[in-house]
Amino acid sequence: MHVFRQAFLLSTILAGALLLTACPSKTTISRINSDPGHYRNKDVGLIGTVTDSYGFLGNGAYELDDGTGRIWVATTRGVPSRGSRVGVSGRVYTGLEFGGRNYGLGLREENRETRSR
Repeated sequence: MHVFRQAFLLSTILAGALLLTACPSKTTISRINSDPGHYRNKDVGLIGTVTDSYGFLGNGAYELDDGTGRIWVATTRGVPSRGSRVGVSGRVYTGLEFGGRNYGLGLREENRETRSR
């Protein structure tokens, strides 16, 4: 019986560690904008309000504002409407870099939860 308890405890600890490592780190848009190279190809979580959105046949992009800045989010799951409160996780990507500035910084959406006003 004691061996089963230890095995259960060990498996619970391992499962918890795996779950925690799979969660994206919550950050702010201003942090991403200030150091895009640090966040490039990393999973992050953001919470904000949709300020603009464009979609076509289930694909599109929307602009997310978290109060510290704005970032465009690319999606293949349809776009949320303007004014919606969104929690999104995904991978940061960068576009064209020229003269020390980054043009085309964005987020590829992997998961999203939306609350309409």
